[in-house]
Amino acid sequence: MAALYGDLVINGTFADGTTGWWSGNPAMVTLAAPGSGLEATATTDAVNLWDAPFGQDNVTLRSGCTYTLSFTASASQSGTALRAQVGLGADPWTAVLDKTVTLPAVDTHVVFSFTSTIDTTAGQVSFQFGQGTAVTVRLNDVRLTASTAREGFYVDPDSNAARWAAVNGNDPRAAKIAQALVRRPAAKWFGDWNKDVRADVDAYVTAAAAVGRLPILTAYNMFNRDNGGQSSGGAKSPEEYRAWVDAFAAGIGERPALVIVEPDSLSQIGSLPTEASRAERTQLVTYAADALASRPLVRSYLDGGNATWIRADEMAARLAAAGAARTKGFAIGVANYDSTDVSCTYGHQVAESLAALGAPGVRFVIDTSRNGNGAMDGNGQHVDYCNPGGRRLGVPSSIGVGGAEYLLWIKVPGDSDGMCGTAPDIPAGTFSPFLAESLIDGR
Repeated sequence: MAALYGDLVINGTFADGTTGWWSGNPAMVTLAAPGSGLEATATTDAVNLWDAPFGQDNVTLRSGCTYTLSFTASASQSGTALRAQVGLGADPWTAVLDKTVTLPAVDTHVVFSFTSTIDTTAGQVSFQFGQGTAVTVRLNDVRLTASTAREGFYVDPDSNAARWAAVNGNDPRAAKIAQALVRRPAAKWFGDWNKDVRADVDAYVTAAAAVGRLPILTAYNMFNRDNGGQSSGGAKSPEEYRAWVDAFAAGIGERPALVIVEPDSLSQIGSLPTEASRAERTQLVTYAADALASRPLVRSYLDGGNATWIRADEMAARLAAAGAARTKGFAIGVANYDSTDVSCTYGHQVAESLAALGAPGVRFVIDTSRNGNGAMDGNGQHVDYCNPGGRRLGVPSSIGVGGAEYLLWIKVPGDSDGMCGTAPDIPAGTFSPFLAESLIDGR
């Protein structure tokens, strides 16, 4: 089945050799994947750019959807031209992106955004670089994604902010909240408040599929959830949790979804009282990872804490034990405030530690819902996790930067962390226009 969401290019890191990639003229261009990216070599007979093409077919494009093509490239000869195209892979070869870049001898990251004017399952991503001299282009991290928050991700029409705005139209904050929050895609959380989680997940994913957008879901029903903290609750036993996970995954079915798996569960392992309970927690996260990994169109990310909580090597060990290698990766900064660059640094450290543990190429996403001002107060102190003041909305859900796969609003902005901080009377998970406006204004 052709992918509609996520990475539309397969094997964009070339970890699987040249699988999925073709060379249009083997006499003039050869492909090799020596272990780190692709090396495409053109001969002197390739006089024109189009004499040395390579690429990938069977890409699905939707008319009116905005996409981002990104890649890292360099050339054996500085000044080599590389033409990047996305379009119809058959006659009349309609191009929706046609850009040429000049490559240096060192890696450079290239990003192009465009809006498709065609609907097709026979799309093509291709590169051309013939120039009449023998030259090698080195390519890595090729990604084509539905890139805008408006078109790439599903917006929950029944979010807490949307429901509040619908019944409080005369409130002077309503227009501001509708503009800043209601129209933005964020994760929908599922837990013990869902009486029939399979039906509720199915309804949500069905609604997203009907408009051709990718839903973001958070599974949050771990046995002994939050270890008795502000968000305590969850499944009443390990057996109940496994049944809940099975129902959650069944609700998604054979449709696309992006799932954040059990925020804080691995980070809080050290606070569990016994070795048996810690092992049980790992086993339950692993069960969720495996259940979601069995769904081919699900992109799941185990929660990986935040940059100032658990050491990167320790978090990597916990993620590896819980099956991160069988998922798309891990999530950083869920419901926290660390700036994107701080979270990126931590994410890379965890990924490097995972690679050392035998799990290379694991990606990460970052929660940017409340990190617009970072996590430091005016005195240079790290803010408390629970409803601190002076925070701001971060970059809306979109393609990632700095090595992150996606920036996502995972924690729902405006929902309370608990009865604490600037909202001592608002229970966890309850929407507060006060908290929402504070994040919008950054105060």
